[in-house]
Amino acid sequence: MYDEKGAPITKSVTAVSKAVCQEKLEELKVKCGVVTGRAKSDMPFGEWIDLWYQTWSKPGLRITTQQCYEDRIYNHIIPHVDKIPLNKLTQSDLQQFYAELKRNGRRIRRDLYGPGLSDRMVRSCHTTCRIALEKAKTEGLIRVNPAIGCKLPPKKAREMQVLSHEEMQRFLIQAKEDGFYEMMLLELATGMRRGELCALQWDDLNLRTGELHIQRQMIHVAGALHESAPKTKSSDRVVILPPAVLAVLRELKEQTESRWMFPSPVKEDAPLDPQSVYRKMKKVLVQAQCKDIRFHDLRHPYVKHTTKIFSLRLMDFQAQACPDARRKTRGACQLLRVGQSRSPVRPLCNRKRFSCLPPQAKMSWILYAISMRLSDRRLAACSR
Repeated sequence: MYDEKGAPITKSVTAVSKAVCQEKLEELKVKCGVVTGRAKSDMPFGEWIDLWYQTWSKPGLRITTQQCYEDRIYNHIIPHVDKIPLNKLTQSDLQQFYAELKRNGRRIRRDLYGPGLSDRMVRSCHTTCRIALEKAKTEGLIRVNPAIGCKLPPKKAREMQVLSHEEMQRFLIQAKEDGFYEMMLLELATGMRRGELCALQWDDLNLRTGELHIQRQMIHVAGALHESAPKTKSSDRVVILPPAVLAVLRELKEQTESRWMFPSPVKEDAPLDPQSVYRKMKKVLVQAQCKDIRFHDLRHPYVKHTTKIFSLRLMDFQAQACPDARRKTRGACQLLRVGQSRSPVRPLCNRKRFSCLPPQAKMSWILYAISMRLSDRRLAACSR
């Protein structure tokens, strides 16, 4: 049984003994019209997909993934195709269902996003139905899977955007003014997820070696913030921070007493909310006059390993990082410290060697150059 919103209606019974409780439970099932025993081919599709989810799918899902499944099943699928018998469900029924979702399937924020669901959500509902029906086929309840062959909205891959070196510089300068610099610098240096970034504690960082252990994330469950394991097994990892980033974090450590690296400004002994991080990033992008990107786009060089853009820009940007920068004939960029003679600091990077560096190392050089540029600006401001 389900309510008007498609959520399951639950009831409980109590008794003095297990036997009496079992009798009351069976009576309640009969009263509510709940199907008991083995699944049947003529059972309503809504009951089958609920049985499939609770029995086979849910036990192996993470909490956040469970929320996504339950939203699709109880808010969209069951309200539309609940009463159709499992063995009578046709491809035409599903096709009409997907068309209705696309046309008028949104339940909340209709004034903001329109009455219909997105192509991605329609495809997700189809995937859930297809997997549930495939299990019904495996169990011998239906002969063929009617979800196979349905025409779906086209899959549109959104192109990830990368900040240019000028935008990255403006972004970090603006983040510094807004008190958001340390978090964004660390994000650009490591490519962590928002939840992983917010869940960092000072015990995770070795300030001597620069080793940062990423072993947890913060997630939202039923409107509350909870600590969870990383998204995948490989997400539990150790990264080595660039010296410039490590120096910034040392200064931050001296200014805070919380065990969290980025504590909440409103709650005691609590981390920063990942949603507030997203809002702050958007605000900084607008103020810094940068292109509108997603937080996930900041992870682009690490997730997709597409650092060719950064590779091409690095040498020019390194040369601009200090007013006294000069180049050697073979392309190595050398920096002279302010007030120093012509004896150069060791070359930052050689063009040939840079092309062989892993993605994180390439990004580390960029961040080092940015840090040098910001340090020079601070020194110039102090000298005035």
